[in-house]
Amino acid sequence: MTGQGPLYLGVDGGGTRCRARIEDADGTALGEGTSGPATTRLGVDQAWRSIMHACTSAAEQAGLQQADFAAIRAGVGLAGFGRRGVHAALQRIVHPFASADFISDGLAACLGAHGGADGAIVIAGTGSIGVGIVGGRELRVGGYGFPVSDQGSGAEIGLQAIRLALLAADGRSATSPLLEEVLGTFDRDPYHAVAWSEQATATDYAAFAPIVFRHAGRGDPIGRRILESAADAIGELLDIFLRQGVDRLSLVGGLSAELSAWLTPDLRSRLSPPQADAVAGALLVARGHVHADGAVVAAAAPLGARAPQP
Repeated sequence: MTGQGPLYLGVDGGGTRCRARIEDADGTALGEGTSGPATTRLGVDQAWRSIMHACTSAAEQAGLQQADFAAIRAGVGLAGFGRRGVHAALQRIVHPFASADFISDGLAACLGAHGGADGAIVIAGTGSIGVGIVGGRELRVGGYGFPVSDQGSGAEIGLQAIRLALLAADGRSATSPLLEEVLGTFDRDPYHAVAWSEQATATDYAAFAPIVFRHAGRGDPIGRRILESAADAIGELLDIFLRQGVDRLSLVGGLSAELSAWLTPDLRSRLSPPQADAVAGALLVARGHVHADGAVVAAAAPLGARAPQP
């Protein structure tokens, strides 16, 4: 496809998986690809490998060759983009694209949800964060990473379930079917849970969230209490944007559908479905619809250098 005009690549590099989509100048999707986590918590090099794996898969589906990458303008939403040293590390990456602009994965999701216009999202997934564009400026709330932040997230829900299961095992608090199942995953041995926790990631903790939702749906009192607390935390993030006068507000992320049922009726009534996904937001950056002049996100300046083509 060399010589067919500019192409645009949008990447959503999340903490659980990475997604990439290539579009032509008319916005027609040519190819999509996925890979594993692309978070800087794993290191910038590992995140970049995941990004390139997803991009290569998308290119193969689109029928593109390596030489065609020189015609691609890329926008990349990256989990952990704000971590110390990440910006400098990304500048050192030699990429094959015509250009590559990096933003946070949260901002990419917000741009996609509201088509680049003012609005806000709260992400409830493995982690949690509030991201808004208010008066053309980015506003971020929370999202500093598990376990010091990310209240209301899947990881936090899982942590609470395990913590309460250990208390119940000691006889220091009441048990329930939820806690019995959680403790059973560790062979009912608290020290097994301790050993597991020494290597566990946020994703590992979040794997317990579906168990909590299942038991809470059956009326488990402890499960309900955990989810009520999580909904309160997500509601606090939503309230911050409402106080800023944000009209468009969306709840997104892997737990958004299930957790929205635990919000107050008033908050649920304020939510609107996102227009598109984080990949669409990254594509807006790739297309230059979101400029790196500080009006929306000063950090979206071009990073890295294009690799020479053979």
